[in-house]
Amino acid sequence: MRTTLVASLAAATVSAFLVAGCSSDTTSDSSMSTTSSASVQDSASASASAEFNDADVMFARMMYPHHAQAVDMADMIQGRTDNPDVVALASAIQAAQQPEMDRMTAWLAEWGQPAPPSDMGEMSGMDHSSGMGMMSQQDMDVLTGLSGPEFDRQWLTMMIEHHEGAIEMANKEIADGSNPDAQEMARTIVATQQQEIDTMQRMLG
Repeated sequence: MRTTLVASLAAATVSAFLVAGCSSDTTSDSSMSTTSSASVQDSASASASAEFNDADVMFARMMYPHHAQAVDMADMIQGRTDNPDVVALASAIQAAQQPEMDRMTAWLAEWGQPAPPSDMGEMSGMDHSSGMGMMSQQDMDVLTGLSGPEFDRQWLTMMIEHHEGAIEMANKEIADGSNPDAQEMARTIVATQQQEIDTMQRMLG
């Protein structure tokens, strides 16, 4: 009887080790599968980020100073208007475009390309007549000298033109670019800035 009990306990112990071993193997396999899947996703993401062409580089390098001027124009509302709609719109422009500028700078660094120009004058052809909605220094000086409703009207008029230029640039990236992140940003710019144009046109009456 004692011999039978010992044999039974030994068999149970062996079975427990076998079950534990199988369970450990299953957990290990699952963990390896999860790790492998994450590695594949990371690799795909890195590959997508590294994919770019000349249109992507031009988009980042030209849109950066374009955004910078929009942020400058948004800053100009301080002390020149108390129109809540203009103030809210200027805040929205700053909130959207500064992070996009940071992302464009990061992309250019990842692609091994020159940093975007901090001064709009460094971009040849980027002036009021360039078709990209950029304001000349004279335009900016005139706006600086205005205040109240006169400032509001001029600011809205200039920002509409500026946004139209950004949409034109973004559509070119959508058509010709290859980097998925840059193209996603371009589509966001088109959608967001068209909504803002519609809002500004209503504000102008």
